[in-house]
Amino acid sequence: MGLRSFLHRLTAPPPSGVQPNGPCKMVLVVNHSLKMGKGKIAAQVGHGAVMATMKSGSKQPAHLETWLGQGQKKVCVKGNDDEHLLAIEKVAQEAGILTTLVHDAGHTQIPSGSLTVVALGPDTSSKLESITGELKLL
Repeated sequence: MGLRSFLHRLTAPPPSGVQPNGPCKMVLVVNHSLKMGKGKIAAQVGHGAVMATMKSGSKQPAHLETWLGQGQKKVCVKGNDDEHLLAIEKVAQEAGILTTLVHDAGHTQIPSGSLTVVALGPDTSSKLESITGELKLL
């Protein structure tokens, strides 16, 4: 841990909001219908993880702090297509889980604007498992 991080931990106010109860994780659902290469999938999942982390910092800082403290667990699973990812997003939002959509810029393998990933959380593993537990690991 760097000096700035150490000082921040000592001086920062505690995160606000409801503290999550139990282990936390982030789930990234990848649009399997796009037939992306491994490197493309890695890049899109990276975009999703960063975007979801930043969103969580402003909207649910207590969840972010807990997730960071627990080792930032991330799970990647397969989604069937755009409609499947949007349906998962809707169910997650109804459950109060933060969602983040990732659309590709279209510079390489797939058309511009393609929905590549939906990131869920970070949130409690139990809440996320109820939504994505049936999906196959990537």
